[in-house]
Amino acid sequence: MATLKLKKPAGPATPARSAPRPPVRGAGSGAKKARPTLAQAQAERAERDAQFRRAERDVPQQRRAPAAPPRSRPAESPPRRARPPIEPTQRSTAFDRPPRPSAHPPRRDERDGNDTNTEHAPGSMRLSKRMSELGLASRREADEWIAKGWVRVDGAVVAELGSRVLPGQRITIDAKATNQQAQRVTVLLNKPVGYVSGQAEDGYEPALVLVTPNNQWRDDASGVRFQREHLRSLVPAGRLDIDSVGLLVLTQDGRVAKQLIGETSEIEKEYLVRVEPAEPGAPRLSEQGLALLRHGLELDGEALRPAQVEWVNDDQLRFVLTQGKKRQIRRMCEAVGLKVLGLKRVRIGRVMLGELPPGQWRYLRRDESFD
Repeated sequence: MATLKLKKPAGPATPARSAPRPPVRGAGSGAKKARPTLAQAQAERAERDAQFRRAERDVPQQRRAPAAPPRSRPAESPPRRARPPIEPTQRSTAFDRPPRPSAHPPRRDERDGNDTNTEHAPGSMRLSKRMSELGLASRREADEWIAKGWVRVDGAVVAELGSRVLPGQRITIDAKATNQQAQRVTVLLNKPVGYVSGQAEDGYEPALVLVTPNNQWRDDASGVRFQREHLRSLVPAGRLDIDSVGLLVLTQDGRVAKQLIGETSEIEKEYLVRVEPAEPGAPRLSEQGLALLRHGLELDGEALRPAQVEWVNDDQLRFVLTQGKKRQIRRMCEAVGLKVLGLKRVRIGRVMLGELPPGQWRYLRRDESFD
């Protein structure tokens, strides 16, 4: 078998290099420059400094930068005169300074309606408070009417909030205020278990959610037709616990609220309470315990008003109270060794729960009154 030999074509000769390439750093065989010792480096630095000083002397004087004038030492200030020590009786504190003038008007005592920093005629009181005492309106209503110019004192219109009157002055209200008040409604609800009286809490809904057209009692004889405006500012006048049932009053009328829950209210509330001894096997409530329920107990450090308490049957008591402390009946029963199993309010003043079904409501009729 023949073998083919390839020959490199003839071409121009490769030019010879003019100079050898320097060796690659670290890989070549060229000699490395030795590092100077410390003494040699110091000698080289001294030589360079000497050359610089010789060259500076050869520069003409006018070309040199003017030397900065020597900094003069500031004159010593005279020593400060020591202050005399302050005697303890001369020390000033924040309590000794006069008070700064306040940018706000004097605070009013909202409870009794008197200005704390203003002198008034002896025996006078705020007009809104006097109107509330006379049963003309709640204090909030009265302030609203005064601002609208619907209130007259001895025939003169009074439109300034905070105005004061004497007990002997005659107060009249405009017909507009009377009409507005007449349009406000009061609702009677038979509250079932599981609803709170006021604001929602702990996942429980307020009783107000039951006031709907579908829940209005079909035997409502008030003649009032449900309107969405009746839900506005409809608030409970009194309360019932989550586990309590019966008559709950919701009203837009401040006069009704004051009548039922005011500090001076004497309206009776009647309850039927099913009880059992707190200790299993304990005897029935004694006559002494029954007497304590009627009068002799105190809650939160305050003596309770006298109450009517009597047995209705073997396990049910009838309570008639003129006050409404939080969980009052349950706490009264605990104090005499009783456990409450059920509580139902059946009357407030002259208004009875009657046959109103649980969860339903009706309007307070115009011929009905709590007192």
